Amino acid sequence: MAFRCQRDSYAREFTTTVVSCRPAELQTEGGNCKKVLSGFHVVLEDTLLFPEGGGQPDDRGTINDISVLRVTRRGEQADHFTQTPLDPGSQVLVRVDWERRFDHMQQHSGQHLITAVADHLFKLKTTSWELGRFRSAIELDTPSMTAEQVAAIEQSVNEKIRDRLPVNVRELSLDDPEVEQVRGRGLPDDHAGPIRVVSIKGVDSNMCCGTHVSNLSDLQVIKILGTEKGKKNKTNLIFLAGNRVLKWMERSHGTEKALTALLKCGAEDHVEAVKKLQNSTKILQKNNLNLLRDLAVHIAHSLRNSPDWGGVVVLHRVAEVLEGKGAGKKGRFQGKATKMSRRTEVQALLQDYISTQSAKE
Repeated sequence: MAFRCQRDSYAREFTTTVVSCRPAELQTEGGNCKKVLSGFHVVLEDTLLFPEGGGQPDDRGTINDISVLRVTRRGEQADHFTQTPLDPGSQVLVRVDWERRFDHMQQHSGQHLITAVADHLFKLKTTSWELGRFRSAIELDTPSMTAEQVAAIEQSVNEKIRDRLPVNVRELSLDDPEVEQVRGRGLPDDHAGPIRVVSIKGVDSNMCCGTHVSNLSDLQVIKILGTEKGKKNKTNLIFLAGNRVLKWMERSHGTEKALTALLKCGAEDHVEAVKKLQNSTKILQKNNLNLLRDLAVHIAHSLRNSPDWGGVVVLHRVAEVLEGKGAGKKGRFQGKATKMSRRTEVQALLQDYISTQSAKE
């Protein structure tokens, strides 16, 4: 069966009935910290919240204003994780986080379009894809792509967006002969019921469980950011669709304004200005190192010629006592110390060593 979110991806809220509610746990990750939350898996008669699948992350939303933290598919049902129980048999209002949902619709439909065009233009097959938080990637079955191929794909997909091609969703029975003509990478092992097919008019038909726009015009625009080396003999095509392109432009413009103020030049001169700064920094670092070496030699001679010379002078040294890290080379030891408060102890050890060596002589 198709969920309400699949039958009408544009619906933002609806009323349904709670079927069951059972205790559950959810493992979350935040930075380097993992937490296990106690809560409940709520099953509804139907749901507006998409459970993760087909490369698309799950929706977020609320049930009677109770936050849903995760939605997962279990056979023909969807488990909604909440931290508040809901009574079976009760009527509830389900609302979807529309900004997140529409973003996923744009990226997922964008992936279908790019995949179809890459195949049509260059016979490049899609082997997998990832809808990331900030950008998405399509894995293509090729070891490399040219800049001309990337540009041609981007131009073609945006032409089809401007053509306002409709996107339709149909359900086919498993024994329908048309299933053989539909692109897809197979069905999940626990699949039941009809096969859902998403079609872009005149461009593509593909088995898919995700949520999609109803017309390519809702994608607004697609920007391909480039390629990255993928798994063995694969290439990842990185792209943004719809609102993500606008946000990317806003961030880029903000960075450009900041650099213009810092570098005191227009955007067209930023790269050259940074190159000049890098070269200047290298020269300054080299000069600084030469000065430090000259200073070290001067200090060493001054200390050696001092009337207070006693064989040991504490200036800068790294040793185990100081909890230092470094290495010796050509009679010298270089490194860093974290316990400089123990300098006196180190000086005593060195003085004792030199006294012992002098006695032996």
